Amino acid sequence: MPTKLDEARIQLARANRLIANEGVLDAFGHVTMRHPTDPGRFLMSRSRGPELVQPEDIHEFTLDSQIVTPIQERLYGERVIHGEIYKARPDVNAVCHHHAPSILPFCVSGMALKPVFHLGATMGPQVPFWDSRDDFGNTNLIVAKPEEGASLARALGPNWTVLMRRHGATVAGRSLQELAFRTIYTARNAAMQIQAHGLGHVSPLTAEETELAAAYNLQPGPVMRAWEYWSVRLDKVEGTSRPRRAKANRAAGKTRPAKGTKGTKRPRARRR
Repeated sequence: MPTKLDEARIQLARANRLIANEGVLDAFGHVTMRHPTDPGRFLMSRSRGPELVQPEDIHEFTLDSQIVTPIQERLYGERVIHGEIYKARPDVNAVCHHHAPSILPFCVSGMALKPVFHLGATMGPQVPFWDSRDDFGNTNLIVAKPEEGASLARALGPNWTVLMRRHGATVAGRSLQELAFRTIYTARNAAMQIQAHGLGHVSPLTAEETELAAAYNLQPGPVMRAWEYWSVRLDKVEGTSRPRRAKANRAAGKTRPAKGTKGTKRPRARRR
């Protein structure tokens, strides 16, 4: 019988592939979750493209971003993004770091990312910026040192999304499903905000609208509805979806004749 850790590995691998399938992650970026029974650890894949991640790729790490059981395969270099956020935020149970094309223009320009439609409210009322130059000067922009991860976690603060200047974004969630919801809809909100600027006017949600819409959309019902939808889309791409017509027919009382028997045929009219 699968353990909680086994199930967590399955779900985390799926979350990596699911968010990649929705166009947020590409060859780079990563999704992690806090260990299901040990809050002092988190789970993360070995280094590979998110849409390729399988349960056997998932390993345990301490909050200092050190792997618990060493492996031969390469690890992600930016583990500290996740470890330092889990260390600073006990309420966070899942983290995604990505470089979605719709998000990067905000990271380059410094323009504020704001919720412009109701599902975009899940990004949170405020999306702060983190600039590695402020604390570390010129770097290769990879967040690989503990002090860099800690600086990013401080910039995130009590918020759920932080933009990283000239780099990408990091998103946090209270669950893996909530994280997927927030990550995907924040990226889509960014694309809509850019399109709206092209029309010449942007009318974002008010602070109260953002709070009310986020509270509604992050209820278990909407979150799981979206997770199921994206999961089915992923299954179709991976070729693991099952046809539902036969099941629906059985539920409606429609059955095929048993093999080797013939259905009732209408008698032929005699020729005259």
